[in-house]
Amino acid sequence: MTNITIINDPVFGFIRIPRGLLYDIVSHPLFQRLNRINQLGLASVVYPGARHTRFQHSLGAFHLMSETILSLQQKGQFIFDSEAEAVQAAILMHDIGHGPFSHVLEHTLIHGISHEDISLMMMEQINHDLHDQLGMAIAIFKDQYPKRFLHQLISSQLDMDRLDYLRRDSFFTGVTEGNIGSARIIKMLNVVDDRLVVEQKGIYSLENYLTTRRLMYWQVYLHKTAVAYEKVLVNMLRRAKYLTQQGESEEILSHLSAPLAYFLQNDVDAQWFKEHDEALRMYGELDDSDIWSAMKAWRHSHDKILSTLATDMLDRRIFRVEVHEHPIPEERIEELQQEIAKKMDIPLEDAHYMMEVVTLSKDMYSADEDSIDILYKDGTIRDITQASELLNVELLSRKVSKYYLCYQRL
Repeated sequence: MTNITIINDPVFGFIRIPRGLLYDIVSHPLFQRLNRINQLGLASVVYPGARHTRFQHSLGAFHLMSETILSLQQKGQFIFDSEAEAVQAAILMHDIGHGPFSHVLEHTLIHGISHEDISLMMMEQINHDLHDQLGMAIAIFKDQYPKRFLHQLISSQLDMDRLDYLRRDSFFTGVTEGNIGSARIIKMLNVVDDRLVVEQKGIYSLENYLTTRRLMYWQVYLHKTAVAYEKVLVNMLRRAKYLTQQGESEEILSHLSAPLAYFLQNDVDAQWFKEHDEALRMYGELDDSDIWSAMKAWRHSHDKILSTLATDMLDRRIFRVEVHEHPIPEERIEELQQEIAKKMDIPLEDAHYMMEVVTLSKDMYSADEDSIDILYKDGTIRDITQASELLNVELLSRKVSKYYLCYQRL
């Protein structure tokens, strides 16, 4: 039997997974579940090719991590084989706690707990199943390992997660401007005083990376149509949960999977996960197909709001969107609610399910987060905001905010 499994990835070519611990992680049911969760949630409503999965992304990030470790070792950075395997394991599992449609679940069916927290719980579960071989990987993920730069490779403003998703999302959406020189950035990485740095020669690739990231956020991740479609989904789930809690569970839950029914019936937060062992198991069985299946049942619901939202989702009837540069006046929101209530013949207090006000803010680079440091030939180190001739700190750090008013087409 060969010691390596080879996967042909459309973005990076052949990805090699060594037999042993890393292969066992990929084979674990919690990791295989990522095959059933779309990386970009509902962005395929705008970019039909964007149907790649969290599974593909995690393998891509693993591949980039492998390349980075090799490059750093060739530059004389001493990384034990056990550390290399641990950081590879950590990047494989970094997204394992994502729910259906990526971030949608965090604000609807569960609250007060992030997907990173759930990722950690799932890592502990996999660690238990693999006989406690992941202690170092979990320590690196939690930034509790002495070599801090290993954590930076997993979570920073220049980590393998971002380097993969920008390349991958650009490839599958067809937004060619989003393509970044990940191979060159990796070759330019080094470590000084236990901190990740980028050698001076890589500064142009970094400038491209930061401007590309901004473009991808506004053109893909925060595209107004994808945002509006996601709000239809969020409001549909909120309505289903509300009706369940109002005693209409028989109709709402009758054709659902057990995991989805569990999260609709219970008020699940961080404390709930601690006190109920079955919560993590139920979460680990949830994926995109549970939600799509529920929509097909709910489109026939007696509740006009739920059936309308489910039909909107299935038939691609997306909320209309107005994008404003300034906060939307309360009078406009109230006026719209009254119009929706009247035209749909629903109570005014329920009209909020048919609309959503969203404020979205994004900067290109946060000086408050982990900085991106440039290493000069004389050994000095400067932050990218001081090193770049093209990008100034004011431009990089300026938060751009947009106000979206999404509402049912009448």
